[in-house]
Amino acid sequence: MEPNLATSIGPIQLDRPVMLASGILGISLDVFNRLYRSGAGAVVTKSLSTEPWEGYPNPTIFSVKGGGWINAVGLSNPGAENFAKMIEPNQDVPIVVSLVGSIPEDFEKMIKQFENCKVTAYELNLSCPHVAKVGLEVGDDPELVKKIVTTVKNSTNVPVIAKVGLGTTHYLDTVGTAIESGIDAITAINTVRAMAIDVEIQRPILSNKFGGLSGTPIKPIALRCVYEISSKYDIPVIGCGGISNWEDAIEFFLAGASAVQLGSAIGDNWIDVFNEINTGISQYMAKKNYSKIEEMIGLAKKS
Repeated sequence: MEPNLATSIGPIQLDRPVMLASGILGISLDVFNRLYRSGAGAVVTKSLSTEPWEGYPNPTIFSVKGGGWINAVGLSNPGAENFAKMIEPNQDVPIVVSLVGSIPEDFEKMIKQFENCKVTAYELNLSCPHVAKVGLEVGDDPELVKKIVTTVKNSTNVPVIAKVGLGTTHYLDTVGTAIESGIDAITAINTVRAMAIDVEIQRPILSNKFGGLSGTPIKPIALRCVYEISSKYDIPVIGCGGISNWEDAIEFFLAGASAVQLGSAIGDNWIDVFNEINTGISQYMAKKNYSKIEEMIGLAKKS
């Protein structure tokens, strides 16, 4: 009997534990369908705002020597209202809608746009490191996090996830505040604030100067955060950051994650990476005599 790859993230049920992370492949439903057919358990949309955002001018992305990327796209998106019109009422793909804003009213307004849409969950972007007045600036303010999470939870019966990152305040405080306010799960982590400089022209490479570092360089940091969150709090965690193969995914499960999200790995292996990782997870589980994902979750914390 083959191992069961289904997993639970609190109230969220997925057939497979590997998800598409936010901000990677835009908002195309055709692409989302291809990803789902290729093994993704769910897809997270680009972060959507109340109004369309153009984002930053080029250059917006830089390949880091040795692996990884620094990006400052600027959360470009068509706006929540326009994207909501694109979601088909009978679509099969589990869609997690990522939302970004500055005040509770922003999120309340966007939630209303999706009232008649088939949405698996909302992921609140409280951790974008390179756009002013949203993301980390919101996540670094516990009182604002409390107001936003409370407002969103009061506005919908759909599960709500908070995506946290490393800002100026301790990220565990943000997690604790979100949990106290009723959040259903945590995604950890977002990209890490970084930059690159061109030594010939002696100027920052990205137009925004600073961006978010993703990919393999941040995996040990993300893994540590998942371990710390799941050790301190009784909350489902989704691991995100530098996951590119099945061994990485297993590490995150052992650290306490119930599912993982892929981002930068898509650039290396395109959509085949989902099936490759699922196959590797299944083979590992069979070798270790695990029948369900949950049997592995948090094992690295046992003495």
